[in-house]
Amino acid sequence: MEREKLGSRLGFILLSAGCAIGLGNVWRFPYITGEYGGAVFVLIYLFFLVAVGVPVMTMEFAVGRAARRSTVQAYRVLEKPGQKWHLHGYMAMAGNYLLMMFYTVITGWMLNYFFQYCAGGFEGVSGEGIDAMFNDMLADPGTMIFWMAVVVVLGFGVCSLGLQKGVERITKVIMLALLALIVVLAIHSITLKGGAEGLKFYLLPDLDRMLEAGVIETVGAAMNQSFFTLSLGIGAMQIFGSYMKSDRSLLGESVRIAALDTFVAFTAGLIIFPACFAYGVDTTSGPPLIFLTLPNVFAAMPGGRLWGALFFLFMFFAALSTVIAVFENIVSCWMDNWGLSRRRAVLANFVIILIASLPCALGYNVWSGVVIPHIGDIQTFEDFLVSNLILPIGSVVYLLFCVSRWGWGFDNYIGEANTGEGLKVPRGLRVYLTWVLPIMVVLVLVQALWTFFV
Repeated sequence: MEREKLGSRLGFILLSAGCAIGLGNVWRFPYITGEYGGAVFVLIYLFFLVAVGVPVMTMEFAVGRAARRSTVQAYRVLEKPGQKWHLHGYMAMAGNYLLMMFYTVITGWMLNYFFQYCAGGFEGVSGEGIDAMFNDMLADPGTMIFWMAVVVVLGFGVCSLGLQKGVERITKVIMLALLALIVVLAIHSITLKGGAEGLKFYLLPDLDRMLEAGVIETVGAAMNQSFFTLSLGIGAMQIFGSYMKSDRSLLGESVRIAALDTFVAFTAGLIIFPACFAYGVDTTSGPPLIFLTLPNVFAAMPGGRLWGALFFLFMFFAALSTVIAVFENIVSCWMDNWGLSRRRAVLANFVIILIASLPCALGYNVWSGVVIPHIGDIQTFEDFLVSNLILPIGSVVYLLFCVSRWGWGFDNYIGEANTGEGLKVPRGLRVYLTWVLPIMVVLVLVQALWTFFV
């Protein structure tokens, strides 16, 4: 059966960017930028994005495009006889499933909040009332399972329509709507009375803040963010590489995707900080910022019901684009490995993901007593396995497969990466890509584990 291909270059860029743009970089990037010195942190982040994230992305794309297969089968096509690189493909697929086991649940929170704002559920509610609404949602297993199931239905519903007619066409609409929403929301926040102080806090370099947080900590946070924001290491990018045409070089496309991902993360800060400063709301709450802090901002804001609804619609689009991309990776893997039709692969995985997501949905209520030592609840444990282990380990494997003579090899990688028009990977970077970059990615892994356990 002939390999499906994307219909347009724009579709490839928006699909890949949609996979990279997720909840983590939308709420986390602004928060850590504020914590680690504003523009100082952004510059360090951009350095590591170019030095670490983009090169690894070209490698994942190269493996996919050269093999025209999904994760497991791509290694089988490219590896030498008797080699076992394809075993990483199974680990990568496990990462896709683990990611969706909690990501579908959190995406459901976004959709729930959007409908709550549309229905006026937050009207007249602020402070402890907003905290209570969030806690009540977590405590209700029926609510948690319902919204998770809606997300699973939507995601696989899109995949069932096919690559071009479903995944590409609908993700294009979602991403263009996301970009329009984030610009409207940012302009609104920037023009709020008192928002200028938030912009100063976010954008002006503050060495004192960086020194207070710690230079090593700042560099580590920038390195981790630049790496994890691109969703590398589980084949989520490779699958779109397998669908892309050979008329464009991979470095140029990777730079565009990383730039789009950074634009969304950066602009999210233009929404959050001016609004929080305009209404005197604490910006240091980290993860609860989205569900506890910002609803208090919208409660105090004229037209807050509208702006709250638009914000959570934007957040939902950011999450759903990732869900669709990862679901497509899973479906494609089943089609490649077992020769199933798209419809059968969708139906089988719809059931699997629906069941596999239940532990996270119930981990806040019925199974709230389940705690993994030194890590935390079920959702934290699933996130830990993906973010701190599978993503960085997978990226090391892709990297070594592409640059070492025991894998696919540097010449094969560079030949595929530089096929087509656009930016080329210079051969002069061979020493850096072969010896320095693997050490930097391993440092990301060590830093992630160190931050988590120490």
